[in-house]
Amino acid sequence: MSNSSTDTGLRKGRLGVVGIVFFVVAAAAPLLGMTGAVPVAMLLGNQAGTPGTYLAVGLILLVFSVGYAAMSQKVTNTGAFFAYVGKGLGKHAGVASAFASLVGYITIQLAIYGFIGGVLSGQMEASAGIALPWYTWAIIVWVLVSALSLLSVDVGAKVLGVLMIAELLTLVITSSAVFINHGASANLANSFSPNAIFAGGFGGGAGIAIAFAFASFIGFEATAIYGEESKDPKKVVPKATYWAVGIITVLFAFTAFAMATAMGGTNDSVKAAVAGAATTGAGTPQENPLGNPAAVIFGIADHNLGGTWMSTIMGWLVISSCFAGVLAFQNAIARYFFALGRGGVLPKSLAKTNKSGAPVNGVVLTSVFAIVVIAVFAWNKLDGIANLFTWMSAVTAVAIMFVEILVSVAIVVYLGKDKTVSVWKSTIAPIVAAIGLSLGTYMLMSRFNLLGSLAPANVDPTTPEGAWQLTGFGWFLVLLPFIAAVVGLVLSLVNNKNEKAELLEDILS
Repeated sequence: MSNSSTDTGLRKGRLGVVGIVFFVVAAAAPLLGMTGAVPVAMLLGNQAGTPGTYLAVGLILLVFSVGYAAMSQKVTNTGAFFAYVGKGLGKHAGVASAFASLVGYITIQLAIYGFIGGVLSGQMEASAGIALPWYTWAIIVWVLVSALSLLSVDVGAKVLGVLMIAELLTLVITSSAVFINHGASANLANSFSPNAIFAGGFGGGAGIAIAFAFASFIGFEATAIYGEESKDPKKVVPKATYWAVGIITVLFAFTAFAMATAMGGTNDSVKAAVAGAATTGAGTPQENPLGNPAAVIFGIADHNLGGTWMSTIMGWLVISSCFAGVLAFQNAIARYFFALGRGGVLPKSLAKTNKSGAPVNGVVLTSVFAIVVIAVFAWNKLDGIANLFTWMSAVTAVAIMFVEILVSVAIVVYLGKDKTVSVWKSTIAPIVAAIGLSLGTYMLMSRFNLLGSLAPANVDPTTPEGAWQLTGFGWFLVLLPFIAAVVGLVLSLVNNKNEKAELLEDILS
C-alpha cells in the first residue's frame, strides 16, 4: 500500500487535453501579457506591427511543436524538456538542460509573485482602503497556491478553468467591440505585412517586439510535463501542445490587433496613444516608458464598451490571471524536482507523492524557495513589480528559449534514427525551429537591458547602439541560465562516478 513516504509515481489518467491546455494557457497569463508585455512592445518596438510579430513568433513555436509533439509520443516523462535532451544528446546534457529549465520556471513564478503583490497592493488600497505592502499580498497568494498544489492537480485544473474562461471572455468581448466600432480590414497591412513586422530592423524596433513576443509564450512547453498524469500521453500531449500554442497565438495576435486598430492602426497613432495612456511620472518615454501599461487596454475597453465596467472586471482578472500563472508554474516546478529526484540528481526524497498524487516534497521545496526570495526582496525594500517582476521575467525568457534550442537539436538526433517518423517531424521542422529560436534568443539577450531595466547610466537601450549594454548585475542575470546549466553538467558528471550513476538513467526512461 503506497503512502506519501514510499510512493514515487504520479497518478495516471487524471488529465485530458482540456485540463492540460488550461494549465498551459494559464501559465502564459494572457491578460497579464496584454496589460504588460504588449503595450511595451508597441511603444518601444514596431508599434502597429506588434500583432504580426506575435503571429510570426507563434508560427515559429508551432513549427517547434511539430517535433516536440512527435518526441512526446516516444518519451513520456514528467521532466519533459530535460528527458528529451537526455534522449537525444545524452544524460549529462539532459541534466544540464534541467537546471536551466528550473531557473526559467522558478524565476517566472517569482516574477508573477512580484507582479500580483504589487497589483493587489494598489487595487486593495484603492477599492477597499486596505493599505498593505506588496509582499504581504504575495505571501497570502503563496499560502493559497501551496495548499492547492498539495491537494492535487485536478483541483488546480478546475480552478484554472473558471479563471481562464472569464479571462478569455473579457479579451474576446473587448476585441470584438473594437472591430465592430472601428472595422479591421483597413489596418491589416499595417499590422501583418512583412514590412510592418520588421519595421525598425532586428537591432531596433522589430528586435524589441520579437523579444517581448517570445517572452509572452513562456509556459506553452509544459504540456509534456503532465504526460505521466494524462489519460493517453501519446495522443493527449500532442493535441494539447497544438491547441495550447494555437490558442495563445490567436489570442495574442487577435487582441493586439484590436488594440492597434482602436488606437488608429498606424505606427505614429499607436505610439502616441500608448504613450498618452500609459506614460506617467517625469522623464522621457525611454526613461519611464510605461508607468501604467494596463491603462492602455483598460482605456480601450472603457471607450468601446461604454463605462468602466469591463476595465473594472479586467482589473480583478489581471489578479486572477497572475494567480493562475503562479499555480501553473508551481505544479511545473514541483514536477521537475520530482523527476530530478527520481533520477538521483537531486535527493531521492523529492521523488515522493502524497495520497492526492501530488509530488509533495517538490511542492514544499518550490514554496520554501519562493517565500525566501520574497522575504529577501522585502527586507531589502525592493519593489515587487519594478524589481522582482522585471528582473525575474527577463531571466525566464532567456532560460526557456535556450533549452528549446537544445530540445530541437535533440529531436533531430533522436528521431532522425527512427524510420517510423517523417522527415518533416524528425528533421526539417526542428531545424527550422532551432534557427528561429536562436534568432529570438539573440534578440532577447541583446535587449535584456530593456526587459530587465538593467542598462548602465546614460545608455538608451531602445537604440541599436544600446544593444548588449548591461550593468554587472545585468550580466549575471542574463548568464544565470547558462551558469545553472554548467552546474547541472558538473553535478551529473560527479554523480556518474558514484553509486548514483544508474539512477541517472531514469531521465531516459
